[in-house]
Amino acid sequence: MTKTTENNNAFKAVDKKRLRLRRFLTFVLPVLILAAAFVGTQVMASMKPEPEEKIEEAKALPVLTETAYTETVTLSVSAQGEVQPRTQINLVPQVSGALTFMSPNFIEGGAFRKGDLLARIDPAEYELRVIQAKANIAQAETTITREKSESEIARRDWEELGNGGAPSALVLREPQMAEARARLEAAKAQLAEAELQLSRTSIHAPFSGRVTRRDVNAGAYVRTAQSLGEIYSSDIMDVRLPLTNQDLGKAGITAGFRAARGKGIPVTLKAEVAGSFATWQAEIVRTDSRFDPQSRVLYAYAEVRDPFAKGQAPLVPGTFVDARLSGEDVSKAVIIPRSGLRGNDRVFIAKSDETLEIRTVSVRDSDRDRAIILEGVTSGEQVIVSPIRGAADGMKIDVVEGSSDFAVSGG
Repeated sequence: MTKTTENNNAFKAVDKKRLRLRRFLTFVLPVLILAAAFVGTQVMASMKPEPEEKIEEAKALPVLTETAYTETVTLSVSAQGEVQPRTQINLVPQVSGALTFMSPNFIEGGAFRKGDLLARIDPAEYELRVIQAKANIAQAETTITREKSESEIARRDWEELGNGGAPSALVLREPQMAEARARLEAAKAQLAEAELQLSRTSIHAPFSGRVTRRDVNAGAYVRTAQSLGEIYSSDIMDVRLPLTNQDLGKAGITAGFRAARGKGIPVTLKAEVAGSFATWQAEIVRTDSRFDPQSRVLYAYAEVRDPFAKGQAPLVPGTFVDARLSGEDVSKAVIIPRSGLRGNDRVFIAKSDETLEIRTVSVRDSDRDRAIILEGVTSGEQVIVSPIRGAADGMKIDVVEGSSDFAVSGG
């Protein structure tokens, strides 16, 4: 028994040693491996040769430039508007009746001269009224003649009877005479009215112009104030042009502007007509007395005289035109391409040492082609016109010769 017990204790001791060894290998050995790997990595890194440091120089940015030049320029203002006739009316009769005649020119698109007969209403009824009024005049004149004779007879009878004194107005039939004269005046007034009504049966053109619309045909019965059609005068056309405060400053126009005859501000109108562009000369002759409360613009009116003159395209109502008017002269202004203006007031200058300089400038005016500079750029300086991102003062640049002929065409 004793020997068996000793053997069992020996086996247990061996099992415990094996368990400790297994635990050691499970937990401690991985840590030792990781530590050895870390140490090995550090040793290898320390043995690696240091890389050579390479200093890269900043490359110059290629840019396109144009040369600024000095020139005396005339500022101009561009606007758009619709052509409208200054005088346009509905043609209406002043008497009623059947239309017995309509001019062949009284039709949509027809042209007529001042005084031309456009339409006629049947005059028979009004001719009868004239005849009746003349008969009333003749009757009134006969009554006056008779009253005069009776008045003379009454005077002689008064004198022959020797009644003494002056005869009374009643004896001399003066009230009857006054009544006869009043009837004569009334008859004359009726005649004048009848002749006026008769004259109104013929409807003449009040001005030279053209027909926009015709509403009736010959044979129709028309009443007083019924529209026969719409006509407009062809002597003057107006174009209503919206101008901003900046436009007014360049053109030298103020609210309530009124020009003397022939002394308006010159305007050139341009529009496409029948596939080609035509131009007309006009004048700004007046403006509204206040700004439009919604659009905040002031409307100016360009006047075109004789819009249907021979030798030019007719300027008809409804035409949408581009207007360009000349403003003030700016002497010794510096001109640069519009692409050289960055934002509202910045310009990039290419300096002689091949670096970029950012300038703040004073701009008087600009359009899609050029900008007029008052301060900040001098004639002869190179203005950068190509796009640049992240521009900064002192940036290295490489000026590339471009193909633009801006300086040549400008100055």
